[in-house]
Amino acid sequence: MQWTTPRKLIAGLAIATALSTSVFALPVQAASLRMAWSQDATGLDPHKQTAFSSLRLLELIYEPLVRLDAELNVVPAIATSWEFASDAKTLTFKLDPNAKFTNGAQVTSADVKASFERILDEATSAAARSNFLSIASIDTPDAETVVFNLSTADVPILVAMATINAAILPASEITAGSVGTTALGSGPFKLDSWEPNAKEVLSANADWAGGDLAIDGITISVLPDETAILASLRAGQTDFALLNDPLVATMVPSEPNLELNRVGVLAYNVLQLNPSRAPMDNLLVRQAMSCAINRQEIIDAALAGEGKVTGPLTMPAFAQDPSTLFCYEQDVEKAKALMAEAGVDGFTAKVIAATGEPPVAASEAQVLQAQLAEIGINLEIEIMELNVYVDTWLKGDFDMAVAQNGGRPDPFPMYNRYFTKDGNLVKVSNFTDDELDSLMKQGQAETDPAKRVEIFHTFESRLAELSPWLWLSTGYSYTAQLKTVTGFESSPTGTLFGLTKVSIQ
Repeated sequence: MQWTTPRKLIAGLAIATALSTSVFALPVQAASLRMAWSQDATGLDPHKQTAFSSLRLLELIYEPLVRLDAELNVVPAIATSWEFASDAKTLTFKLDPNAKFTNGAQVTSADVKASFERILDEATSAAARSNFLSIASIDTPDAETVVFNLSTADVPILVAMATINAAILPASEITAGSVGTTALGSGPFKLDSWEPNAKEVLSANADWAGGDLAIDGITISVLPDETAILASLRAGQTDFALLNDPLVATMVPSEPNLELNRVGVLAYNVLQLNPSRAPMDNLLVRQAMSCAINRQEIIDAALAGEGKVTGPLTMPAFAQDPSTLFCYEQDVEKAKALMAEAGVDGFTAKVIAATGEPPVAASEAQVLQAQLAEIGINLEIEIMELNVYVDTWLKGDFDMAVAQNGGRPDPFPMYNRYFTKDGNLVKVSNFTDDELDSLMKQGQAETDPAKRVEIFHTFESRLAELSPWLWLSTGYSYTAQLKTVTGFESSPTGTLFGLTKVSIQ
């Protein structure tokens, strides 16, 4: 595989435009999808990446054991079937014998074992490591059978496995130390070339066990902003695009040749506080901030009304009415009283936000800045390039951060990484609490669905009251396409895996 060095954006755009024009003029049977997005991947290691832009690329190249469908059901991927033991302490998978990596090698139980051992190795710094700490050992009785022996009942581990952060990699690549420098997966597409911040070229994987694709490949152009993407769609130079900005997305339905795909997502917008730094180490100050903000006003001003107020749990099976949570209705007088009780007469802090992911981050920060000024808090906004923001975020090196974090259908894999003592992203939250830790472990081990809901309702209520973060809203995932493109299936996870069902008329 040839990796080309980054080029200046203008040069990359000129090439992408020239290629797009020539492809558009070809007969539709050419069936190569011309796609665009404004934020490129930041890396190619599926076990380490946290940026949505990276995961959306990698999920087209790699595969996990299982994945989630559009209704959030766990469905086969590399594994064709799975079974928990009656005590939920053993989980056995049968692998698809037709699953192959793009080098032609069969995906075997040895690859699965090596992949999860890599995830569990602290030296890897895997993004989802703490979701799999219940794995005590892994047996591989034959090439197509994998048995996970668990230290505790762990029903949510199956949902945790349905993510590209749990992708199965070739054991040979792990041994060679080449993961992240090559992209050798078993997914529907293979990555032929990558010009960072300019273009990716993917071709259909003829050996993909998931079935035949109706397109020959995807050429992804990285355009400077989403207004440029909309212009490219209007001109017929782009077939399909990912949109993150609701202001741009809401313009698509008025375009006669375009269609908008819009679905509510589990991801959430949040103001992350750093409770290890004064005065946010004071519970009363954090609670005052929660009381001072008007979440609906942030949605209306920064998201063009495209969202709804949320508590920590965004998944329908577990979410509570946010109005029942601590101070989710704005109460400025209560906020001022809490600040007075804390003995804090205002303070200055820096809030970081990333460019492009989400594109509304700067607007959210500005609304928060105005709202918190009412109780004497002066926010200094620092906008960072995404890769710089991610590095800073992972180190927890901020006073506050405007973030958009991914959601999961189950609360345990969604939050144990941040809010348990063994969480591998506890550096990001800078916060632990004995009761939250206990509730998380109870929710992990409980197998009765109704009891799990009760446990996580208690967890959510306490988390909102402790206010280490201030949850704001959930929004929508948007993609836009020419009306000649059909078959794309949106998902509440925001995945682009639905491109496997796309055809071009």
